[in-house]
Amino acid sequence: MKRNYIAAILLCLCVSFSSAQEIGKVSNPVDFVNPLIGTQSTYTLSNGNTYPAIAMPWGMNFWSPQTGKMGDGWMYTYTADKIRGFKQTHQPSPWMNDYGQFSIMPMVGVKTFDQDKRSSWFSHKAEIAKPHYYEVYLADFDVKTELTPTDRAAYFRFTFPKTDQAHILIDAFDKGSYVEVIPSENKIVGYSTKNSSGVPDNFKNYFVLTFDRPFAGISTFADSLMKDGRYKIQADHVGAIVSFHIANRGEQVHLKVASSFISPAQAELNLQELNGLTFDQQVASGEKKWNEVLGRIEIEGGSIDQARTFYSSLYRSLLFPRMFHEVDAKGDIVHYSPYTGEVKPGYFFTDTGFWDTFRALFPFLNLMYPEMSEKMQQGLANAYREGGFLPEWASPGFRNIMVGNNSASVVADAWVKGVRVGQEDIETLYEAVLKGANNEGPLTAVGRAGAAYYKTLGYVPYDVKINENAARTLEYAYDDFAIYQLAKSLNKSQDDIDLYRKRSFNYKHLFDPSSGLMRGKNKDGSFQSPFNPFKWGDAFTEGNSWHYSWSVFQDVNGLAELMGGHQAMEVKLDSVFALPPIFDDSYYGFPIHEIREMQIANMGQYAHGNQPIQHMIYLYGHIGTPWKTQYWIRETMNRMYSANPDGYCGDEDNGQTSAWYVFSALGFYPVTPATDEYIIGAPLFKKATLHLSNGKKIIIQAPQNSAQNKYIQRMKFNGKDYTKNYIRHSELIKGANLKFEMSPKPNTSRGTAKGDLPFSLSLESK
Repeated sequence: MKRNYIAAILLCLCVSFSSAQEIGKVSNPVDFVNPLIGTQSTYTLSNGNTYPAIAMPWGMNFWSPQTGKMGDGWMYTYTADKIRGFKQTHQPSPWMNDYGQFSIMPMVGVKTFDQDKRSSWFSHKAEIAKPHYYEVYLADFDVKTELTPTDRAAYFRFTFPKTDQAHILIDAFDKGSYVEVIPSENKIVGYSTKNSSGVPDNFKNYFVLTFDRPFAGISTFADSLMKDGRYKIQADHVGAIVSFHIANRGEQVHLKVASSFISPAQAELNLQELNGLTFDQQVASGEKKWNEVLGRIEIEGGSIDQARTFYSSLYRSLLFPRMFHEVDAKGDIVHYSPYTGEVKPGYFFTDTGFWDTFRALFPFLNLMYPEMSEKMQQGLANAYREGGFLPEWASPGFRNIMVGNNSASVVADAWVKGVRVGQEDIETLYEAVLKGANNEGPLTAVGRAGAAYYKTLGYVPYDVKINENAARTLEYAYDDFAIYQLAKSLNKSQDDIDLYRKRSFNYKHLFDPSSGLMRGKNKDGSFQSPFNPFKWGDAFTEGNSWHYSWSVFQDVNGLAELMGGHQAMEVKLDSVFALPPIFDDSYYGFPIHEIREMQIANMGQYAHGNQPIQHMIYLYGHIGTPWKTQYWIRETMNRMYSANPDGYCGDEDNGQTSAWYVFSALGFYPVTPATDEYIIGAPLFKKATLHLSNGKKIIIQAPQNSAQNKYIQRMKFNGKDYTKNYIRHSELIKGANLKFEMSPKPNTSRGTAKGDLPFSLSLESK
């Protein structure tokens, strides 16, 4: 009897503990964000390749603790044990590195510019990282450092021990820099020119720092040589140290810092973002701003870890592309052009690669933050006017990396989803996408490499010394589809509409019936040989044929027909997970980190850590087996994501991998940007409320949702039974109520009818 009583108590405790783990409605979402997710990464293995971006949403300047050396793209790694400084950064990725960066570092006793000697031990146990606030204890100096940002400025608070040797360093980095100390104003001004390309010759990031107390000493350095009492210096690598007398332990020094790509005077204007605010008031203001932006989506009824992963992913989805524009003395929006080196009017955004982000990040912004998307589209029009082409990877100007012409998708998806810019801007953007679709640009990654071949043959040949040609062909065909959609929406000429529709089918040129996969093709029409579908690179980009063969976003049914029908395609999709994670790395000569990330994930050939295959799971919905999408979506969310420092399964890439999670957790995903459809997966939470910018709400309910109940048994859309495997954007933004009945067993009769299947171009009636 006693044993039964104890067992009953234990059962109650287990049930109680399990229920306690389920969260109610999240009211302060910023508390669920962990900016350290993805920072446990290295050059050879990426768990995100992120850094803690302490910033406002889409802010011009981010701040990050700096554990890496000057110029190291891995500026902060979770396994590091020393901090060298606190860096203003504009880095979109460690592979792209940074530009206009400089760092600030407090010290006690030691007064040095040497980045190793000035570094201090720290512990994550004495570190607080939030989107709007960062705090850490620097053990070697007994100093607590806190910082909180605005869009273009930041507030620092340093708490010192009692000492006559308190110092604060500004390191303007190498490649040409300048500092000047102005003691009468407790101020330091200067500039950094350090960059990783993508800037004109006159590029500078002008900075201004002001302190709340006078300096007890001043030193500057030039190329490692320090001199006391010198106030101004310009050289390859310069910086300044200002010193203070701290009479009592716990005294604080406050520092305000801002910068501008336009001028020193504009940097002073940007500093006014902190006018009239105490440090704590700015912390509160930043928290409020993040809660407003994150709070557009309210979730409830999941575990605390799922909530942390969700809001951390949402935070990462709201950083890039960053604003590159500023507000001048007249209140006008202006920007320094990374294409012309001039100051130009209007919005400008940068630091994103469309090869990654066209897939989910930009569609997500178009759904939830269309007012920001509108500004980004205006910024793209300005980029074309100034650069002559739309960027495909910008940081801050053109960068020569990745493939595709996916700016066409970014423009078309915004317009098709109802994001409206003025007539002049949309005409400029239409001109831009046509130019990009038919011409090679000033760099290989701008416009279309192999454009002449593509226009005449319908594909980029394997044997004409244009690398990653099959990937380019597949992406060009989809980009042509995006232009086709845009041309229809803008009522352009029938010639344009017909041409780009026809070119949307160019994917068919690369389908190899013998393997049932996409394969490089020679100029004479023969397939490249030998062919190894497990070979990474070569004809493909950071993947193999098993990854890229699904890049027919615009015509999944057409792809299925090539493969032998829906059942044959289902087998092919299943094979991705069933195959061993073997690979051929001979193109690179070593296993690149994306290969290792696929290999260790234990999901066969499914390489979620890289973008080309991320939509693949949703393709089951196109062939009438949506329950397989439901299974693999939950598996991927559970296995590939967490709220920990190793919480991603590859490069996070400017919000794309995060936006995949956000969409998937809500229960739908934009497989084909530039259409009105999202493909239904399965929601993760029991309830989610999306607050749209037009005042409407999308309410997603799945009250039986659990770890076991991951299959959709039944769905209602606005109170009516709904069997389709897609939902329309145009219906959602009117306000919608989606209710899912979840089950531990798949419903293999739902979503199977022909009318339930999503859009495919080959099924479209002209």
